[in-house]
Amino acid sequence: MRFAVISATLFAALTAAVAFGAGTAAAADPVSQPDRIGLHLNHEETTALGDGPVPALITMVVPLNRIGAGLKSDTEIYRDENGGVHASLREVIMEAASHPDGTVTLYLNAPGTKDGRMLDIYQSWN
Repeated sequence: MRFAVISATLFAALTAAVAFGAGTAAAADPVSQPDRIGLHLNHEETTALGDGPVPALITMVVPLNRIGAGLKSDTEIYRDENGGVHASLREVIMEAASHPDGTVTLYLNAPGTKDGRMLDIYQSWN
């Protein structure tokens, strides 16, 4: 029950922040899987998210070791020999936003899934 309340609150806050930052016409696409819920952001929404306070606010609540990043194969973000990502949430978002068609998808994971990660972010661009 606690996860549901926290997830719903974070999901609503993220949706509101993206909609406010990207303008009234923006509407992030909700996505869901059996063990997580998320938002797919278009390029404008991705840029607005990276430019705003949300990444810093998220990392104040979610420890960095509980955030996963699915990076594009041509990323310039450093990964160590174990696949560990060495970048902030904002850096992952802004790298996607720096591409003309770059987007991100953010997921809130159910407890006990995804190796204990609370949040996952995936980059996408052509």
